Amino acid sequence: MEITAQQVAEWMVAEIEFKGIAHQADVIDYVRTHFGESFVFVNENGNASLEKEVKKAFRKLHRGRVAWDRDGFFWAWT
Repeated sequence: MEITAQQVAEWMVAEIEFKGIAHQADVIDYVRTHFGESFVFVNENGNASLEKEVKKAFRKLHRGRVAWDRDGFFWAWT
């Protein structure tokens, strides 16, 4: 069975809902290990980031209930 961006996004929402917070580095590591390298890329700043379709599905799923902290590089339940 092929893993989809939707499944990655669902894991992210569940993780943040359960823990209240998810640091980007931890999410990237988990996604690479459990879902595959195809969901991660290196952006123009040289940082690992989630693939566009994952972010799109993630935003749709959390419907504004998760906020990104730019300074701390984490998502948090609002």
